[in-house]
Amino acid sequence: MQESAQQKATIPFWRDERILNILGQVAFIIGLLFVGSLIYQNMKAGLARQGITLTYSFLNGISGFDISETLFTYSRTSSYWQAYQVGLLNTLSVSIVGVVASTAFGVILGVARLSTNFLINRLAAFYLELIRNLSLLVFLIFWYLGVFLKLPRVREAVVWPGNIFLTNRGVGIPWGLPTDSYPTFRLILIVGLVLAVVVFFVLRSYSRRTGRAPLTTLWTFLTVLSVALIGWFVLPEKPLAFDAPVIEGLNMTGGKVLSPEFMALTSGLVLYTSAFIGEVVRSGILSVSKGQVEASRALGLNGFQTLRLIVFPQALRVIIPPLTSQYLNLIKNSSLAIAVGYPDLFYVSNTIQNQTGRAVEMISMVMLTYLLFSLITSVFMNWYNQRIKLVER
Repeated sequence: MQESAQQKATIPFWRDERILNILGQVAFIIGLLFVGSLIYQNMKAGLARQGITLTYSFLNGISGFDISETLFTYSRTSSYWQAYQVGLLNTLSVSIVGVVASTAFGVILGVARLSTNFLINRLAAFYLELIRNLSLLVFLIFWYLGVFLKLPRVREAVVWPGNIFLTNRGVGIPWGLPTDSYPTFRLILIVGLVLAVVVFFVLRSYSRRTGRAPLTTLWTFLTVLSVALIGWFVLPEKPLAFDAPVIEGLNMTGGKVLSPEFMALTSGLVLYTSAFIGEVVRSGILSVSKGQVEASRALGLNGFQTLRLIVFPQALRVIIPPLTSQYLNLIKNSSLAIAVGYPDLFYVSNTIQNQTGRAVEMISMVMLTYLLFSLITSVFMNWYNQRIKLVER
């Protein structure tokens, strides 16, 4: 030991692998900073020659253009910053709806792909192979021009059960309008959510103490639903007045009208991403050894219990990492909204850029925003992955 320590002490630093590794990383960072500084200085000098200085004060200026879909009050007299917020919220709405819907549809596809029923298995395989080999941009344009814009005109609208109207000017669905009792109902919902959290932790504690696996998610959801239903019927006035869409002349009034652009983008992203998620789910389920399934059957578990208690918990550890990549792809692919005319973040920022000439500022804002979305998604999914992974000793 003493001799080995003496040998390490005698190694010069230019031959010590540990020191060389550290020096290499430091040199890389210095080189990276130098290149970045060089690019920034060149860009700044080029802009200065054109009489342009880097600033974001233009965001306080009047936008002067309309946005077809907004989630809050916006007009031509609003600022560029408010216009940017409209695009940001539109991107968020498409991303959130897309992630939830594509996950649900992808799980169904993955399970259907492993079905022993020949017809279901083959149909799922055909869908997965067809969609995964398409270009997303081509698919979105076809979905928009060939499906949603080819729906009947307003006067000849297709009416689905539940007062759902399909027209080439959008999809009309019933929508709830808040009444005077809505603020009270909102407080009841908060109480329901608190109770649901309590039920969740109580059931988890029961599961760890007894070794049994109650339907925690189901009971948590039923708690919120029960409180909401009680509040709905106990209040003297219904908290929401449902407003159904109605055809009046050439227009559709009432309810909520989802534009063809929003429907084409959201449903297109869901159909496309769910095909990849289906393959992820299928491979995750196949990664669980057959011995686990045979052991569960030997214990008397039925097919649903085997899937819920044995297969899915183990498959999730394989599914989560590639699933995170699919979520990130969906969020970034939402920028293709410009192909179908939906005013998302990239679409609105492009309009601002054309009006102000502030290309560098707008592109940097868009890049940082998408980077923030990706980091938040990755952090959350990594946290969840850490919670469900096997603890190795």
